[in-house]
Amino acid sequence: MPLLVVGISVLVLLLLMTRLKLNGFAALLLVAVGVAVVQGIPVTDIPDVLSEGIGGQIGDTMLTIGLGAMVGRVMGDSGAAQRIADKLLDAFGPRWVQVAMVVTSMLIGVTMFYEVAFIIVVPIAFTLVRVTGANLLWVGLPMSIALSTMHSFLPPHPGPTAVAATFDASVGLTLFYGLFIAVPVGAFIALLWPRLPFIRAMNPSIPQGLVSERQFTDEEMPGLGWSLCVALFPVVLIAGAAVTDMAATGESPLLNTVAFVGSAPIALLLALLLAVWAFGPRIGRSLAEVSESCSSAVKAMAMILLVIGAGGAFKNVLVEGGISDYIKDVTHSWSISAVVLAWLIAAILRVALGSATVAVVTASGVVLPLLAGSGVHPEMMVLAVSCGSIAFSHVNDPGFWLFKEYFNLSVIQAIKVRTTYTTVLSILGLGGVLVAEWALDVLSL
Repeated sequence: MPLLVVGISVLVLLLLMTRLKLNGFAALLLVAVGVAVVQGIPVTDIPDVLSEGIGGQIGDTMLTIGLGAMVGRVMGDSGAAQRIADKLLDAFGPRWVQVAMVVTSMLIGVTMFYEVAFIIVVPIAFTLVRVTGANLLWVGLPMSIALSTMHSFLPPHPGPTAVAATFDASVGLTLFYGLFIAVPVGAFIALLWPRLPFIRAMNPSIPQGLVSERQFTDEEMPGLGWSLCVALFPVVLIAGAAVTDMAATGESPLLNTVAFVGSAPIALLLALLLAVWAFGPRIGRSLAEVSESCSSAVKAMAMILLVIGAGGAFKNVLVEGGISDYIKDVTHSWSISAVVLAWLIAAILRVALGSATVAVVTASGVVLPLLAGSGVHPEMMVLAVSCGSIAFSHVNDPGFWLFKEYFNLSVIQAIKVRTTYTTVLSILGLGGVLVAEWALDVLSL
């Protein structure tokens, strides 16, 4: 049974990494090979399946994570990240630092991929931890939860946008309805989760090389204007491209240019160039010093990228092994509420395959025939599928490894933190969708 294979593979992976202390990259590849053999993938094809999974994942994330880490380290070594952190503390106070993280992350995360927004915001979270002496998860976890909520629930992120197209739903209405669910649910979990006893018992340290250890004086730090300009520059470019894509139709040189500069790698590359100038020669730092900051960031990212790539290989083996087709066949004849079924199929696919995007696209194809006769608003079906796709993030999800490595957690700790918060977010999101659908039905009477 394919789902049993998934469950056993996860247990084997946990055993390799916790009991045998095997490196995450090697453990993931070893388990991926085992799953490929069990699922009947020809042994001659396994290397290509692994390479395709690693290449697809690294291709999507290496430029984003690498460039983002460089921008963050340049800002950290120049004092710009500390300047922003200090102003956030002045505005919200140490007592409300989590609220500052939630507000900042939700504003940035509305239009940005989880990984991109994470890389941009995490240097500020690290700096706040260093300045305040707070627990890393106390500051960083609200950021991650808020970004996860925005990425998984709302267009113009790829999963919800693709499902909206499948269901012929309005992207604008889906975003409008989704905000009323995502913001309160995400904020509630973001502020609650760090207060849970099993979370507070963890006290991870900031990974070395990702943030400057230096404490700057006020005179040494660049101004707030330039600090915010560099931090928000890629946000503005990416958000502008997303809004333009939703509002405009057709093609033109201007639209193509906006889409080009608003792609995450190009936006971050331009932000890096701006950071090199703004926090280099402009404030008296040599280009050699700035280059050293970039090199330090890359060294710190090497193992993180390898582990994320291996997570992509594991995910691809599960997809190529036919597990998604098996789940489609099993759930096709289930007779339950269309909204609940949409959520449940996406959640099962998320558990089995790891990829939220694969889960929502596959689930939407299974549920589509039910939409016509269900009477459910298509926008609510989009949100139901999107909510299901965030559930149960675990070791076959490359985003799980990004979270684990940046917050310096063990595999078991990461499961306790990330798997639980994504699951509760998903369940509360489903509740919000059901309430919203009921309210729309009442208003239409």
